[in-house]
Amino acid sequence: MSLNNKTIMECEFGGRPLKIETGRMAKQADGSVVVHYGNTMVLVTATSAKSVRPGQGFFPLTVDYIEKYYAAGKFPGGFFKREARPSAGAILSARLIDRPIRPLFPEGYMYDTHIHATVLSVDEENDPDIAAAIGASAALTISDIPFNGPIGEVRVGRINGEYVANPSLEQMKDSDLELLVAASSEAVVMVEGEAHELPEDVVLEGIMWAFEKIQPTIKLQKEMAEKIGRPTREFEVQKTSAEIEKQVLDFSLSGLNSAFAIREKLERYTALGKVKEEVVEKFVPEDNEDRELPGVVTRAFDEAKYRVMRDMVIKDKKRLDGRDMGKIRPIECEAGILPRTHGSGLFTRGETQVLSVVTLGTKEDEQAVDNIRLPRTTPNSKKFMLHYNFPPFSVGETGPLRPPGRREIGHGTLAERALQMVAPTVEDFPYTIRIVAETLESNGSSSMGSVCSGCLAMMDAGVPIKKPVAGIAMGLIQEGDTTEILSDILGDEDHLGDMDFKVAGTADGVTAIQMDIKIAGVTREILERALTQAKEGRLHILGEMMKTLDKSREDISEFAPRVYSMKVAQDKIAAVIGTGGKVIRSIIEECNVKVDINDDGTVNIASLNTENARKAQQMIESIVEEVEIDKVYNGKVVRVVDFGAFVAITPSTEGLLHISEIAYERVQKVEDYLKEGDEVEVKVLDIDRAGKVRLSRKVLLDPPEGYEPPPPREFRGGGRGGGGDRGGRGDRSGRGGGDRGGRGGRGGGRDRSDRNDRDGSSGGAPHHRRH
Repeated sequence: MSLNNKTIMECEFGGRPLKIETGRMAKQADGSVVVHYGNTMVLVTATSAKSVRPGQGFFPLTVDYIEKYYAAGKFPGGFFKREARPSAGAILSARLIDRPIRPLFPEGYMYDTHIHATVLSVDEENDPDIAAAIGASAALTISDIPFNGPIGEVRVGRINGEYVANPSLEQMKDSDLELLVAASSEAVVMVEGEAHELPEDVVLEGIMWAFEKIQPTIKLQKEMAEKIGRPTREFEVQKTSAEIEKQVLDFSLSGLNSAFAIREKLERYTALGKVKEEVVEKFVPEDNEDRELPGVVTRAFDEAKYRVMRDMVIKDKKRLDGRDMGKIRPIECEAGILPRTHGSGLFTRGETQVLSVVTLGTKEDEQAVDNIRLPRTTPNSKKFMLHYNFPPFSVGETGPLRPPGRREIGHGTLAERALQMVAPTVEDFPYTIRIVAETLESNGSSSMGSVCSGCLAMMDAGVPIKKPVAGIAMGLIQEGDTTEILSDILGDEDHLGDMDFKVAGTADGVTAIQMDIKIAGVTREILERALTQAKEGRLHILGEMMKTLDKSREDISEFAPRVYSMKVAQDKIAAVIGTGGKVIRSIIEECNVKVDINDDGTVNIASLNTENARKAQQMIESIVEEVEIDKVYNGKVVRVVDFGAFVAITPSTEGLLHISEIAYERVQKVEDYLKEGDEVEVKVLDIDRAGKVRLSRKVLLDPPEGYEPPPPREFRGGGRGGGGDRGGRGDRSGRGGGDRGGRGGRGGGRDRSDRNDRDGSSGGAPHHRRH
């Protein structure tokens, strides 16, 4: 009997086949598929518990995205050659699976559910995170787990004005847009992405274009479900009581209205807590023996809060803090508040406050990134990074400080995308930039507060950004045919609403976008309204920010390292580095600087001391300097020989100072005039085709009284041929020879200034005989 009941189905997706296989691997999971996309393969399993924990008050969904380095034929980096905690990229990929599927589980389903995506094989063309998202939906769809899917997901690029589905890494280099869009057959359910200041209509068209491209993958999953899908399991919804819900609503309505009228968050929460206590005291007797009753009453109270807040918006057209739907909370901006840092910005919007701090560094401060999709030989590092922190005190709570979780990494990445779009190029600003966003208070969209404070901090640090950037979070309340879009949402409006839509950008266009929903999907009309209203709010926020700083400061902080860039020829890089790094190390030690050399010949010199950096720059310039004929150099004698001395005129170039060019008088011994280590001023007379340099000290001296230069030597054939002007080869009788010497005959001379003829005559002109 075969243990393998494999089924493979495929469709066209992004111009190439997408295959979904099931029945071969991980058959004990509730649902299991292997998604093939090119040479990329991802195994995705879906498993859900058969029983629910008593009193479970939320849906416990876990999504893990596991990058296996064997998938790319690589070893994990680091000391331990085993995959450990997921990378930031893997966490973001897990979020791209979690966010679109979470709202599609039925209401009241509280069973532990686990989605596990394992990258088995990966190529450089097809991103495994898209395959994993489709695989998660497919595994759920063919399983018996209750799921209101399927959904699909696609990455969208825009190259030369044309949208491209699932572009390769190479294609993305030319793209001015990156969107990750998830959708069902009816509507868009998630958006994440970045853009190079593109107009809202271009972004919207990209989202709707993605919606159409996703549909073949949804059709494929539905066909699989019809062919091999299992019947959906029955599940028990936690006990509720319509009668108790009505009684709780009637009893608490007055108290809830009064509490929701309080504009300050903590005071409002205190008032809501008192109303809840009154409800519990009223509907849960002290002698209660029904273990489920407290949970039923608590859920009824939560439903009452949900109903009252939404009715305020939909029916009364009033928000929790009394604002209109499109109004932004009061804004206060400050910059340069931390004197010893490189740049700082404090952004306060209502009860949300974020402090961002910029640190400027050098190439060695870049964040190395190990990516399974890139070849090991491909350098991959981040020169721009934003780290987002959310301590418990920011919401008035206690708790232990832990490493950043998925939420912190996701929020930080969104803010990083928004600001990186306006960051200068490395050529214009050769610094590594790190921004740390500290959330000090939170009542709605601290991630967009991080964008605003981060922009202020960059301008305060003297980072020459292209344009200021601001961000805003939009909300949605939808009841029946009535839809209200809220600008600059509060935390409660996020929690009790249907959408969290964040948009960041400049005055001219969008730089980052993120949308999550709690309903089945949103239409084009809703997206268009939200983008238009978000732009209005963004422009208002930018105006408030620019009252504090409207452009970057002219100079960086006195405490930041000064980085000076220069360019050297690629064939001179080895000379700058030196044997075993000897030359570059000596420059670093002597000047107390940091020096980074790129393969293209770009040299960045960093130092807190400007004079030290300039000195290092001059030393490198002298190393790579091209020696010029007739130019005077201050050289150093490095070796003395019988026929002259070798003089280093640059750190990488030596020339020969022939004995005849040391002085006007006849020089008997070179050592009488020069010793190793002496500094001597010389002039370059000539550079031959082989690059050998001929020097003269004599021509820089004043000639003695009565001195007459020797007449040019006449051509003489035979015997010990001297040489005429640039003679070539001589014959056996000695004809030939020249000023550059050529090769004479048996008696001919060779004026390379370092060889003598048989009787001691030196080739070249003027012609001297050594004694």
